Amino acid sequence: MSREEQGVLRLHNVTFRYRLPGGKLGAPALQNIHVEIRPGECLFILGPSGAGKSSFCYTLNGLIPQFFRGRFEGEVLLGDHPVHRSPVARMAGRVGLVFQDFETQLFSTSVELEVAFGPENLGLPRDEIRRRIEEALSQVDLLGLERREPATLSGGQKQRLAIASVLSLKPSLLVLDEATTDLDPLGRQQVLSILRNLQAQGEMTLLAVEHETEEALMADRILLMAQGRILRDAPREEILGDAELCLAHGVRPLDTALLRRRWPELPLEEGRAVRYLKERGVYLNQEALLARHREEAERYEKKLGDVLLEVRDVHHRYPGGILALEGASFTLRKGEFVAIVGQNGSGKTTLVKHFNGLLRPTQGEVLLKGRDIRQIPVEKLAGEVGYVFQNPDHQIFAETVAEEVAFGPRNLGLSEREVAIRVAEALEAVGLRGMEKADPFALTKGMRQRVAVASILAARPQIIILDEPTTGLDHREQVGMMELLKRLNEEGHTIVCITHSLWVVAAYAQRMAVVHGGRILLDLPVREGLARTEELQKAHLVPPLACRLAQALSPSPSPALTVRNAEELLDLLEEPS
Repeated sequence: MSREEQGVLRLHNVTFRYRLPGGKLGAPALQNIHVEIRPGECLFILGPSGAGKSSFCYTLNGLIPQFFRGRFEGEVLLGDHPVHRSPVARMAGRVGLVFQDFETQLFSTSVELEVAFGPENLGLPRDEIRRRIEEALSQVDLLGLERREPATLSGGQKQRLAIASVLSLKPSLLVLDEATTDLDPLGRQQVLSILRNLQAQGEMTLLAVEHETEEALMADRILLMAQGRILRDAPREEILGDAELCLAHGVRPLDTALLRRRWPELPLEEGRAVRYLKERGVYLNQEALLARHREEAERYEKKLGDVLLEVRDVHHRYPGGILALEGASFTLRKGEFVAIVGQNGSGKTTLVKHFNGLLRPTQGEVLLKGRDIRQIPVEKLAGEVGYVFQNPDHQIFAETVAEEVAFGPRNLGLSEREVAIRVAEALEAVGLRGMEKADPFALTKGMRQRVAVASILAARPQIIILDEPTTGLDHREQVGMMELLKRLNEEGHTIVCITHSLWVVAAYAQRMAVVHGGRILLDLPVREGLARTEELQKAHLVPPLACRLAQALSPSPSPALTVRNAEELLDLLEEPS
């Protein structure tokens, strides 16, 4: 389809209010939206949670107002075609949408049937359907998994499958509503690069909602949204280059934008930024960096206690024969803050689910304080090792926040007086005092994450495990969650955090374990681990931009350490006197 045939998509004076239970209308989710999306464009939408980004996406294929009920005003036109008055099924072949909650799009019994569903409903010939299945799975690196049940895939693989199922329709406009958040860093780059290439070749228009600003560097243009309005509609340089604007609206600034506080003309792209700084003789003061590392390591070692958990040569094979762990060994001491990282399907979640008995080893053993966890009653384990799932909705079930947090202590057989004390204590720790009577499912995802953490804290475990605690949160919420975990760690809790966000690892963790192919590939202090670029690349991991800049500006060709963030990099960069 040529760009002329794709048509311009126009939103003219669009306002929408969702209809609430009981029939009342909520506050405007979208307010007076005027925007034009041109054929062949790459457009990114940034903004805090609750800005209206998803609602904006739902208008593009008619989900608003055809599926989501409420009061709709204005018009959405694709060329001369009124999208807002068209059945969603009629728009599916022209506007493809991958949801933020991508698992809601998966329903078939195999990967290939999932991808075939759309083309089959378009009535395409069998040969063409087969060709589209292979092409879409190849584009998202899922070839070879055609017969797998979607439920057996990792979160990142499911996300790729959701994208493939939409790509097989060959839409003229592809809309990604935070649709790569669960992919490992290299996988996210690869998928977005493929989509960008398809867009550049004229095969589609690409619109992506993102929280990762480094990915937004590929955009032609960016919309910055807040409170249902478009605050700015500008070329990427204008928005991404303004660190204060990003911070003010829940968007994580680029490290290069933060460095503009000293060098206002610094390019935003990594390669150009390195050349700019090298031309000015800027270099990293490694002596000062090493001194910081020694001081930090000594302080951290002093706070550590005895070994709490040992994983010894653990293998795990799922029903169906899938070998997820192959000889993994790991030790955890009291007071540690450890990040578990690795590519999708590497075995990260499988590994940590052995820490509290959610999974049992096929071979090997897991010891908690020297005792095999298979010999420890489940209720005792729950009081020692708490687990916060990636999706808080997978563990929240009660009608009020207080009831949710009270569930664990009650299961431990505590008195109602002690339960009340623990609920109050846990809600205070996560900043939710006063929310006891609130419906957990009416809260934002960031607040639901906090409820899930509070429900674990109420059992007073020594070890708290969190699986991707920042996924789907805006930058302000991500920092709030990680600052909470940092405080809990300082108060004595041992924290284990699975994450794909290496800036989170750099800023908060003290140790990182890289899982690859069911084994521990690296297990090092964070500063040392982030400098091991070859091993990280093998595990589909990309160090944060500040770390990459530090290595490029190091006088040593193979630095043993790297910086934690842009602020530290700015402090350690020297210019010739």
